[in-house]
Amino acid sequence: MISSSIFLGAIGPWQIALIVVVVLLLFGGKKIPELMRGLGSGIKEFKDASKEEETTDDNKG
Repeated sequence: MISSSIFLGAIGPWQIALIVVVVLLLFGGKKIPELMRGLGSGIKEFKDASKEEETTDDNKG
């Protein structure tokens, strides 16, 4: 299994800047806050589901 820190270590500041520019070109400035809200709510739901899964695993074993 590849650690996320190894993957993130391979991305430098120029690559991040390039990704940001591409996202701005594709979606435009007005659409990005809406996309980030959706991403944030998706991450929140994932965390809630994983916490719920942990509590059910703790109750079983």
